[in-house]
Amino acid sequence: MQALRLARTTRVTPLRVRALTTAAPSVASGSSSSTSASVIPLSNVEAQWEKMSSEEQLAVHQQLEAIQKKDWKELSIDEKKAAYYVAFGPHGPRAPINPPGSGVKIAFGTFALIATSGLIYYGVRQLGGPPPKTMTREWQEASNERAKEQKINPISGISSEGYSGKGFVQSK
Repeated sequence: MQALRLARTTRVTPLRVRALTTAAPSVASGSSSSTSASVIPLSNVEAQWEKMSSEEQLAVHQQLEAIQKKDWKELSIDEKKAAYYVAFGPHGPRAPINPPGSGVKIAFGTFALIATSGLIYYGVRQLGGPPPKTMTREWQEASNERAKEQKINPISGISSEGYSGKGFVQSK
C-alpha cells in the first residue's frame, strides 16, 4: 500500500507553488515584541535578508532546508536562488571587509605614507653632518695601497696577479 503512495506523483497546483515560495516568520510564544506577520517571498530574499530579524532569518533558513530535501528538478528558480543566497550570500562572515569605493581611500593613504617617509628621510639627511673622512676617494685609494702592501687576499682579491677591480674605492 505504501509503495503505491510513494509511486503516485503529486500534482503541484499554482496555490501550492505560491505556498512553497514563501516563508512565514516564526513568532516566539509569549513574545511581547511586535514582529511582522507578513509572508516573506523567497523571490526577494536577497533584498530583505539584512532587514529581517534573526528569528525571521531562522524561519526562512529552516523553510529552505525543508524545501531542499525535495527533488531539485521540482524546485522553482526563485527557491534555488534563495537557497544559494542564504547558503553563500555576502552576509554574515562573508560580508565584504572593505565597503565599495574604499580603494581610492587606501591608495591615498598609501601615497601619504610613502610621501611622509620620504620627507623624514630627506630631513634626516639634511640634519646629518658631512660624511665621515673614510668615505672620501683619497682615503679609499690609500686603503687600496695599504691592502697591496699587506698582501690582503692574495688569491682572488686586491693583491692577486692581474686584479682589475676597484678594490675599496666606493666614492664616485
